[in-house]
Amino acid sequence: MSDQPTAENHLVGDEQALAKLRALRGSIDNLDAALVHLLAERFKCTQEVGELKAAHHLPPADPAREADQIARLRRLAEDARLDPAFAEKFLNFIVGEVVRHHRAIAARPRQDGRA
Repeated sequence: MSDQPTAENHLVGDEQALAKLRALRGSIDNLDAALVHLLAERFKCTQEVGELKAAHHLPPADPAREADQIARLRRLAEDARLDPAFAEKFLNFIVGEVVRHHRAIAARPRQDGRA
């Protein structure tokens, strides 16, 4: 056992607070799992978008769509009382990964032998 203080060590005398802490952490763990599954589904869709773009020689990035999505997400964040700047950073990270994947898809040799 570590000698380092933890939140639970400070709450040892308050079993009700510990139970609440465990419940909140369980909820956080469930939300993290849901986020991972939602991101996986999102990336399945964007993978298909990348394949479609590559097949039709469309650019991997769409700056106009990205700007619209950022504005939309900022509005959603405000409505949800989430920091819009955080939401924008989060979406920018995701979009950056999507564009990177789309570029990789576009760079792959096509199975039909065409470039």
